[in-house]
Amino acid sequence: MIASLSPSSLSLGIDIGGTFTDLVILDPADGRASIWKESTTPDDPSRGAIAGLEQLLPRSGIQAGSIGRVVHATTLFTNALIERKGAATGLLTTAGFADVLEIARERKYELYDVFLEMPKPLVPRPWRREAKERLAPDGSIEVPLDVEAALAEVADLVAQGVTSLAICFLHAYANPVHERMAAEVIAKRFPQLSISLSCDIAPEIREYPRAVTTVANAYVRPIAETYLDTLEAALKRAGIPGGLFLMLSNGGLTHVAEAKRAPVQLLESGPAAGALAGAWFGRHAGLERVLAFDMGGTTAKLALVDDGEPLVAWGFEAARTKRFLRGSGLPVQIATVELIEIGAGGGSIARPSDLGTLHVGPESAGAQPGPVCYGRGGTEPTVTDSDLALGYLNPDFFLGGTMRIDPGPAVAALEGLSTRLGLEAGRGAPGIHDVVNENMAGAARVAIAERGRVPRDYALLATGGAAPVHAWNVGTKLGVSRVVCPPGAGAGSTIGMLMAPARIDRVASRNEALATARWNEIAAIFEALEAEALAIVDGTGADLSRRSVRRLADMRYVGQGSEITVALPEELEAKGVLAAFELAYRQLFGRTPPGANVQFVALRLSISAPMPGAGETLRIGSGQAGAEALKGRRRVHFPDTGAIETPVYDRYALIPGVQLEGPAVFEENESTFVVGPGARISVLPDGSILAERVA
Repeated sequence: MIASLSPSSLSLGIDIGGTFTDLVILDPADGRASIWKESTTPDDPSRGAIAGLEQLLPRSGIQAGSIGRVVHATTLFTNALIERKGAATGLLTTAGFADVLEIARERKYELYDVFLEMPKPLVPRPWRREAKERLAPDGSIEVPLDVEAALAEVADLVAQGVTSLAICFLHAYANPVHERMAAEVIAKRFPQLSISLSCDIAPEIREYPRAVTTVANAYVRPIAETYLDTLEAALKRAGIPGGLFLMLSNGGLTHVAEAKRAPVQLLESGPAAGALAGAWFGRHAGLERVLAFDMGGTTAKLALVDDGEPLVAWGFEAARTKRFLRGSGLPVQIATVELIEIGAGGGSIARPSDLGTLHVGPESAGAQPGPVCYGRGGTEPTVTDSDLALGYLNPDFFLGGTMRIDPGPAVAALEGLSTRLGLEAGRGAPGIHDVVNENMAGAARVAIAERGRVPRDYALLATGGAAPVHAWNVGTKLGVSRVVCPPGAGAGSTIGMLMAPARIDRVASRNEALATARWNEIAAIFEALEAEALAIVDGTGADLSRRSVRRLADMRYVGQGSEITVALPEELEAKGVLAAFELAYRQLFGRTPPGANVQFVALRLSISAPMPGAGETLRIGSGQAGAEALKGRRRVHFPDTGAIETPVYDRYALIPGVQLEGPAVFEENESTFVVGPGARISVLPDGSILAERVA
């Protein structure tokens, strides 16, 4: 348990991305934030984090001993799944079900592709073993567990080098007795073996996603334990006394022990923080509906924020073989901020396609060697090289002038690409910019429509190092009239983490018709879920007196193959629950089928509570507000006008209430906001820059 965490203690946020590691120190008393971006060190991500900390502390004049907590998000575990670099993992499952991971859903995500590549199971066939046991769907025991036979299978796995074991028995969500019995005897016989149980990780129906989620947890758990132990030790050596908290995919924080137990919950932690930042800045800018657009060095993602809160989904696909195709990845049943991967990042490489057209991403130059302009050995042009050549970026003020980028090699690489594509000189850079923007706008347009929304009802809020450069032109393609760039946008995900509450989500299967629901039993299940979640949230030191508790249910019409998640009314009774379900159903599908019966599939509970040290304000700036804001002018390329002389402003010198007109470029240390012609620009009270299209 984390105790005695003072609300006035400084907070350190660390977000490790594919290209840069962002660090932010926040003083919750006055909202003052200090930011540093350090190149990510893929061989040991904690090394880059500590190197960045060693730069940030002296520059900000902050002592390590004054940091009361550290909040962290990382893509390490997602990358382990994508690159298949997890632990040697075995699976123990019910007799007859060893091939569930291979059979999957028996669906082809591209119907006519005869060379279709399906996602490979995380556990190879020889390491998938069967146990003699069987439960009925209601949890009753049909075949008792043969403990000795199960131990013999596990002993053989351990002898072959397996270090982590997933146990996923049929219908264990209804009765965990066999899984817990097996885990107890296996742990006693093989204490060095890491064990993950489906009844703990994914107690839900559907064997394939339940098995995948449990296996994914087992696959990354040893890595998580080693990594978090290493990071904690490094932070202690750096003199930081505060505890370490981890960002979860659901947009909340948890303590290290919970992260080590179920690291599968962290797979989308970094992108979730970007969505939280979009929601937080949107609320402070007075915007209720926001498209949180987060574009970093590797990927671009979008999250819909309605009424100040990002949408939450109860599952996502990891490690897709085709990045933008649904069904090509591994289904993971966890609560996650609903993130839509819509495109590439600043480091994404541009190349001719097999058809001779321009193709951008998904391969990224990453931190090493990085874009050509970094001068670290990169030879293929990237989105960042294009942005530099178009005048969007200042080579003398990249990362506030701490990192020099060279336009010469970037332009040469872009011209080489133009030649290979058969384009006239100078067309490579605007081509890359337009292709990547069109790809993002197209993917966003489809994703927004699938959720029953219309882009023009939202403001596009840009975070990440690359999003402010692209947001105006992406917004133009989407038909969005308002684009917002908050202060510190380049480290937006890290800021979002520091403002995040503690949050825990729990689920229990409940297959029951609404008409015959036993409400006392349902209430008892919610009470048990709440008690379990409260124990974990309490361990973070969050303010439980201000906690928020949400009860939800997965529901569907009888006979349907999929369900929707519905927020339940405070009073659990048939009429009110039916009304909530039908309202949610109509919002998604337009109408409800007459006379159809409704059933529960699962019950969900979400608890969140504010963290001490989170703060309610943000103050960023290395310059002096009210000083001369105009830094100069440079030629900047815009799609409709070509290259034109454009004023360049010091973001830190702008004060709330300032009114400007586009085109304009706003520079701050971590990002650059580019606004095209025909825009009305204003600085909002919270320091965000709002650019509105003038009809």
